[in-house]
Amino acid sequence: MMSIARRSLTHRSLAPQALAACACLIVLFSLAGCDLRQRMYDQEKYEAHEATDFFKDGMTSRLPIEGTVPRGGLRLDKHLYEGKVNGELATTLPASIEFNRALLERGQERFNIYCTPCHDRTGSGNGIVVQRGLKQPPSFHQERLRNAAIGYYYDVMTNGFGSMFSYASRIPVNDRWAVAAYIRALQFSQEAAYDELPAVDQGQLQ
Repeated sequence: MMSIARRSLTHRSLAPQALAACACLIVLFSLAGCDLRQRMYDQEKYEAHEATDFFKDGMTSRLPIEGTVPRGGLRLDKHLYEGKVNGELATTLPASIEFNRALLERGQERFNIYCTPCHDRTGSGNGIVVQRGLKQPPSFHQERLRNAAIGYYYDVMTNGFGSMFSYASRIPVNDRWAVAAYIRALQFSQEAAYDELPAVDQGQLQ
């Protein structure tokens, strides 16, 4: 009985010591974690525009090598990227854009996503936001826009026009040409002469 009592007493006397040791370990780990986090946050590096004595001019930021262009910034094809040829709005698609059914289908998809809220699906300018009070855009089927160069539509999508803002950040270059080609198809659908239609379509009209 005495040995059992001694062991029990020993265990009870060690319990506070064990708790204190655990508490110390927790505090030490917490401090180590805080120190590591602080060192990760405040790394040994120069911040932008921070002064330094490493370079003679005292600045950490270095100028790029002369002639450096940003990735994707070397846009030599003015027709493709600006919609212009010799400074004039292009009247044809760029050589790298193949005119086919896939292009028109892609253009229709992008048009329905980005353009129909204002221009509606027919291009008449009576989209849902116009019906709710926004200024009405001109119809694509008016003579001025039917006669506009295809590069005009690309330019407007790229740079915006009037109350329409630029869509360059939303619609990639090739898709802008696809939309412009689809607008041409919309215009043709409203103005095509009967003898210009394929035989199948002529048969449907009859």
